Amino acid sequence: MLQYSDILNSRKEIWQSKEIVRRLYHRWYGIVGDAIKPGTILEIGGGSGNLKEFFPDAISSDILFVPWLDVVADAHHLPFKHGSLDNIVLFDVLHHLREPGSFFSDAQRVLKQGGRILIMEPYVSWASFLVYRFIHSEGMNWNIDPFKIDYSVKGKSPFSGNQAVTTLMFEKYKERFIEACPHFRIIKQECFDFIVYPLSGGFNHPNLCPLFMYNLFEWLEKLLKPLSSVLAFRIFVVLEKI
Repeated sequence: MLQYSDILNSRKEIWQSKEIVRRLYHRWYGIVGDAIKPGTILEIGGGSGNLKEFFPDAISSDILFVPWLDVVADAHHLPFKHGSLDNIVLFDVLHHLREPGSFFSDAQRVLKQGGRILIMEPYVSWASFLVYRFIHSEGMNWNIDPFKIDYSVKGKSPFSGNQAVTTLMFEKYKERFIEACPHFRIIKQECFDFIVYPLSGGFNHPNLCPLFMYNLFEWLEKLLKPLSSVLAFRIFVVLEKI
């Protein structure tokens, strides 16, 4: 686990030093905040602990302990009582899970009636496909079924991932999701970010977006919003327990 701890420490250092990343995440946290319900918040895959800057009372968890997190937890077996949570937040986590379907089953157990799952993830569009397939360190595999049990890989590293998972679950296999998770309804699904985010380099690549151009690029993204399904790099999904 030492190598995972090193990764989280490195990401915390990048968060503190890379302003373009903080600006992006601040905007994304604002989007989450607009959709979150009053009450308890569990963050899964808390990583470098950034969510607490916006939601200081959130319970931040990950698969290993680092000083700025609250709970060590496996997303497939959440250590919480039935009906004890109002919100579960996942930021770039779903595509890392070895069994995404199992997570939703356990999330349904721990959420209160009307509780929400808020998911911010990579989105595979025509524009983002080449980046996620050939440039991003995690890569992507479009030819999998995320609901199949054999998708689970024993010993899979929690830091390896498949950028296609969320797009598959909520677009290609959307009807399968609705059938497999009847206790949830999709109350929001939105795609965005096609200029600033890819230019920012994220946590792993150099920033190619001059900060003085940030506001202009954000304005352009709003102008091009009707083309989101073709250009977007990110997807935001909100599920509510019924």
